[in-house]
Amino acid sequence: MKILYLDCGMGAAGDMLTAALLELLPQPDKFVEKLNSIGIPNVRFEAEKLVKCGITGTSMHVVVNGEEEGEEHHHEHEHEHHEHEHHHSHHHHSSMHDIEHIISHLNASDKVRADVLAVYGLIAQAESHAHGVPVTEIHFHEVGTMDAVADITAVCMLIEELAPDRIIASPVHVGSGQVRCAHGILPVPAPATAFILKDVPIYGGNVEGELCTPTGAALLKHFADVFGEMPVMRTQAVGYGMGKKDFEAANCVRAFLGESEGGSDEVCVLSCNVDDMTAEAIGYAMEKLFEGGVLEVYAQPAVMKKSRLGTVINVICKEEDMEKTVRLIFRHTSTIGIRENKTKRYTLDRTVETKETPFGTVRVKKSSGYGVSREKSEYDDLSHIADEKGISLEEAKKLTENS
Repeated sequence: MKILYLDCGMGAAGDMLTAALLELLPQPDKFVEKLNSIGIPNVRFEAEKLVKCGITGTSMHVVVNGEEEGEEHHHEHEHEHHEHEHHHSHHHHSSMHDIEHIISHLNASDKVRADVLAVYGLIAQAESHAHGVPVTEIHFHEVGTMDAVADITAVCMLIEELAPDRIIASPVHVGSGQVRCAHGILPVPAPATAFILKDVPIYGGNVEGELCTPTGAALLKHFADVFGEMPVMRTQAVGYGMGKKDFEAANCVRAFLGESEGGSDEVCVLSCNVDDMTAEAIGYAMEKLFEGGVLEVYAQPAVMKKSRLGTVINVICKEEDMEKTVRLIFRHTSTIGIRENKTKRYTLDRTVETKETPFGTVRVKKSSGYGVSREKSEYDDLSHIADEKGISLEEAKKLTENS
């Protein structure tokens, strides 16, 4: 399984993520040329190698109308200048409709355009919530807009190019203190960033300043499958994306691309005891839980209090599905209490291949990782062939494996 791991120990911004992902490619210069042909109006990408705290990395510059966004307007470690229409300025402003128009005309795949739109939608929704203004009334600062569209598009294209099976990000360092923006002085993380990072593990620290921008937060929220520790993986490439400002620690996002041997993830095991449900009712509850998307359900006979015979129902689900699963258990069982245990599971990488045999089509499940590999024919397909031919399941298995 191809894993992309993003280390956000110094936060994240669009240009930092772009530069880190760019370094993972074998020919980054060619990809910069590709970025410059996607059709963002008056925008040019430039990549520069530089050193911070003794670490060599890439800094990404977005040049708009021949100029890079100035320090007072740059969103790197500052709140982006998303201004409302009642805020008077000599700069032109773009509405969400204008941005959608730009995105729809990008020289990119449908997937990239959809990803860019989704990420920008997260930012617009956050700005709308932070400033109490409907999304349709939010107007974005022109230079900041082109810069953000460029960063977001670049990251979406790089993710498409790298094509990881799973994206994992570390908990996000957001910084501390205050930041000055178009609306005044705001606490860190700025309200829009804080809104986007809901349900994401974040932390502050001794570094003063805005380490995670709304653009960086939205990209992480959209693309990361999970936030947590780096998994066991064989690293093939490491990329360093440098931020504009200097701190005591190297101001960079670090990206790791590699292969995992199988997978591991955090899961929840939810258990309950019942002593007044029939076998049919328990079977129905298990069906409904599987339909609800849980990973596994199994039941165990047990002796309850007062020597009553009962059943322990165990349900394994993803952490993010825990609340939904708890509701399903209460709905479809007679229990009045559920126990929760968070644990880690290790899984082999699994693929399903279709094999054509003289006796019919058979799906074959292949599993590999942690030094083992195995394959198994799908039971339903074998049983169908066995019924058709009037032979045993074992004979059907031998016939299809040897054909």
